[in-house]
Amino acid sequence: MVAPLWLAPKERLQDLIDALRQRQYTVVAPVVDQAAIVYDEIDHIDRLPRGWIDSQAAGHYRLQPTSRDRWFDFVVGPDSWKKYLFPARCVLSTAKPLPDGWQFESAADDSPAYAFLGARACELAAIQVQDRVFLEGPWIDQIYQHRRSRAFIVAVNCTRSGENCFCVSMRTGPACHSGYDLALTETDEGFVVDIGSERGGDLIASLRLPEAPLEKCTAARLSQERAAMQQSKQMATGDLPNLLMTNLEHPRWKDVGDRCLSCTNCTMVCPTCFCCSVDDVTDLNTGAVERQRQWDSCFHEEFSNLNGRPVRNETRSRYRQWLTHKLATWHDQFDTSGCVGCGRCIAWCPVGIDITAEVAALREAPVRCPA
Repeated sequence: MVAPLWLAPKERLQDLIDALRQRQYTVVAPVVDQAAIVYDEIDHIDRLPRGWIDSQAAGHYRLQPTSRDRWFDFVVGPDSWKKYLFPARCVLSTAKPLPDGWQFESAADDSPAYAFLGARACELAAIQVQDRVFLEGPWIDQIYQHRRSRAFIVAVNCTRSGENCFCVSMRTGPACHSGYDLALTETDEGFVVDIGSERGGDLIASLRLPEAPLEKCTAARLSQERAAMQQSKQMATGDLPNLLMTNLEHPRWKDVGDRCLSCTNCTMVCPTCFCCSVDDVTDLNTGAVERQRQWDSCFHEEFSNLNGRPVRNETRSRYRQWLTHKLATWHDQFDTSGCVGCGRCIAWCPVGIDITAEVAALREAPVRCPA
């Protein structure tokens, strides 16, 4: 096990960004935009959200300035790294008319090699979930594979939890344990750096950092433990798939269906949801056709269309489909939960539906029905 290193003063984080850019990585990191923390390309530490924290609750998200000189004191915003690995819209293939027939080609993915700076533990877990979906099944998603294989991940351990966080319940955080090349833990004076891969070690060696002092490592570990203890939101996961699948006619589904707007916010901000639709789009001038894929949602009524009619034509049934897939049948498909406890779906639901409260309501008063 490689000893943690010490990156100080904190402005030396720019050296890490420069080292990544010298290796031809496009660095993506959290920035403040439109009153939220989102992910965007950066080339300098001045764009990081220094001195900002986020206030979150059910249906609530606000940024607040703070006197603490921290760059990663916020939790998570509406963005996830999914948009870089599984883009919201992409071209899968093209078809061009020729005098003697058609020319079919798979579209080339010309995306750069990304370096993700600031990925949290729950987000690493979400990437690993999508790895199972797109890389470990009988069908490999070539676009995801191309982007994922070249991604360099600089994670950041959480030293603060928000009101919507429940990663402890899902065993995905707040500390990063795997899935990163480098992991940083922020202190007031600098960053404790853990090496998670050979290429992470190779890159950080170019900065010639000293070994982290014992007191800095201890402070970093204690700050992660405090973040875990701050979490008041919980989800009891024991026997959860069976609980959901034997309560498919529970009256709670109607209750949540009456509140849900089917706006799709929860699926759009979720870092693991992967529903998509595919359309053939024709250029009326040339006759060429692009097969385009875009994010979709199981909350759209037409998403379940068969023979021109929806299978799930009530919001009640669509919410039930989403929750039971996320927390139950995902285990059957991918041997893991589809939820990582990031709390995004809670914060960005306009009516404040809380996934942990819905599960708790089913567990408190189960109405057992055959699956």
